[in-house]
Amino acid sequence: MARRTKEEALATRHRLLDAAELLFQAQGVSQTSLQQIAQQAGATRGAIYWHFKDKADLFNAMMERVILPLEAVPKDALAISSDDPLAEIEEGMVHALTLMTTDPQVRRVFDVATHKVEYTHDMASVQQRHLDARNACVSDFEKALRLAARRAHLKMPMPGYAAAQGLHALISGLIQNWLLDPTAFDLVLTGRRTFRVYLAGLGFARLAAAGASAVVVAHEAETAAA
Repeated sequence: MARRTKEEALATRHRLLDAAELLFQAQGVSQTSLQQIAQQAGATRGAIYWHFKDKADLFNAMMERVILPLEAVPKDALAISSDDPLAEIEEGMVHALTLMTTDPQVRRVFDVATHKVEYTHDMASVQQRHLDARNACVSDFEKALRLAARRAHLKMPMPGYAAAQGLHALISGLIQNWLLDPTAFDLVLTGRRTFRVYLAGLGFARLAAAGASAVVVAHEAETAAA
């Protein structure tokens, strides 16, 4: 009986989170009440407070159910033993962009997190989570860029931290714009090409040129396999 009760509670939690995803995307976070989420999930308002402290807690739990783009970049890129940290970063980026185009839940949650939330006082913990994730990603990018520059005996034309901020803005900006109109451009192909151009601008021209043709070949192979 206890096991059944625990399973039922877990099922209710998932229904609440599913309902929150759909309502947050359709109405925006600030315009969605906990009562509406409970009704959508076929649960009571009390059930929400059993599982979550408040709306921000529910929102963060919704975010934790998926691995969002830019949180999926492999840590292998930062390992001293990594032969090509920039290639590792690129493949992580491509994986992230592919998730956006193929996984409806990842797309929905990222859309909510970037377009449908207001960072009001009540949502301060949500803003902090967003900042923490961004800062961690920028830090990873900076380490990879600095490692690649050392190995190429290259001095980048801007500080590593600024270059990492630009790379993060480039990728997240592509995703946010693609979400506004997924038919406007091919997210994966554009991401690969833009990443290569950005590398060339930082002075990694040889590395960028070496992989330029591979970008098109890889995309054609991905398209054919789809």
